Amino acid sequence: MYRNKFVSVIIPVLNEEESIGKVLNDIPDYVDRIIVCDNGSADNTPEEVKKSRAELVYENERGYGAACLKAISLLDDNTDIIVFLDGDYSDYPEEIYLLLDQITENDYDIVIGSRMINPNARRNLTNVARFGNWLSTFLIKLFWGNSFTDLGPFRAVKFESFKKLKMADRNFGWTVELQIKASKMKMKTTEAPVSYRQRLGKSKISGTVTGSIKAGSKILYLIFKELF
Repeated sequence: MYRNKFVSVIIPVLNEEESIGKVLNDIPDYVDRIIVCDNGSADNTPEEVKKSRAELVYENERGYGAACLKAISLLDDNTDIIVFLDGDYSDYPEEIYLLLDQITENDYDIVIGSRMINPNARRNLTNVARFGNWLSTFLIKLFWGNSFTDLGPFRAVKFESFKKLKMADRNFGWTVELQIKASKMKMKTTEAPVSYRQRLGKSKISGTVTGSIKAGSKILYLIFKELF
């Protein structure tokens, strides 16, 4: 429990055998539940998860959103706050409290861990990621008036607020869908500056030309779909 709030951490993974153990080891003891959803790993990722206190589930349909939704389906009303975290060790799990404090102290619905506010973190993002974040958050501000600097996957959400979003995207558009819907519903949102390091292994999105194009296209599609 964190300040009398039950905290569940959701981690979607795909071929993260090098990093997932480090991520799980660094998650603070105040986190009550950890659910890792394996999205079709061909390496020893599941075996690494089984060495920890985390629960392991599987989602055969490939996609970041699909994996998140599968893990979330296991949650019950004991959960007060969901934290989303990547399994590549680029984020700092020990900084979860920075996001939780904004919810427990200031009653925010959604807190995005921003890598763009912290100069050291921003330098570790690829040029593609920095441009994609700028364009997407600029469009969200333009169309819905809500200011963000990042679409970072490290985020915390009140569980009751999350249910109202009715999340549907099953792949690259998950993060931007959450921020757009929260903006449209006038939820109380903010960002917390977080640290960021070079991930272990190759990125499935910004690490490849194909991944970057697919992700960018889907994000822009979702933005204009929600607009019109």
